[in-house]
Amino acid sequence: MDFYGVEIASRLLLGTGKYPSPAIMAEAIVASGTGIVTVSLRRESGAQRSGQDFWSAVRDLGVRVLPNTAGCYSVKEAVTTAHMARDITGTPWIKLEVIGDARTLQPDVFGLVEAAGILAADGFAVFPYTTEDLVVAGRLLEAGCRLLMPWGAPIGTGKGLNNAYGLRTLRAHFPDVPLIVDAGIGLPSHAAAAMELGYDAVLLNTAVGKAGDPVAMAGAFAKAVEAGRAAFLAGPMQPREMAAPSTPLAGKAALA
Repeated sequence: MDFYGVEIASRLLLGTGKYPSPAIMAEAIVASGTGIVTVSLRRESGAQRSGQDFWSAVRDLGVRVLPNTAGCYSVKEAVTTAHMARDITGTPWIKLEVIGDARTLQPDVFGLVEAAGILAADGFAVFPYTTEDLVVAGRLLEAGCRLLMPWGAPIGTGKGLNNAYGLRTLRAHFPDVPLIVDAGIGLPSHAAAAMELGYDAVLLNTAVGKAGDPVAMAGAFAKAVEAGRAAFLAGPMQPREMAAPSTPLAGKAALA
């Protein structure tokens, strides 16, 4: 999979929060096979740079770091955080979050488009956390984003794909744009369902970090993403209203 000119083998992106320990986090990342992990800038202390050990641990795993602007509620805050992240991590990649509602963590799509335009013009490779709205998607692409990350459900809810129709429509409307379902994934079956819709990848955190066995769950998600992608490429059957026999009627015994 190609993200901003960088080829990534795995279609599973994983967050680095909510794990019982750094060691378990590292094991889960390895088990997932992911090539990209998201990291909140809040793990780094600007004064003491106390997060350097964390950055080093992640980098030692050989994965690409995708800093995010989690918890930002304004354009200014998100843009400032993105610049700090680039200074600290050395990467122009940024997962852009501009939150509009504290309870649902729904994106502020107006602020998101504005911030995306500012950062893209400044050389950032923007990964925007957005909704499945087609108009917003178009505005983000016009602002300079080269991929989109619509939510499946609110962050941390584990509800899966709340609006499969909207996600399917987004995929059909932008067939050549990389699309990543971000947020709300709770089960491997949710990840497989996203991939069966033709999405290019999924990003999740809580479903693995808060699992009873995060390492085993990371492995389960890796398999689910692969299965969902394989199913999409195989061409799934379309649902129908009425039953259709799987056994042919030709040659059926005739009873007198």
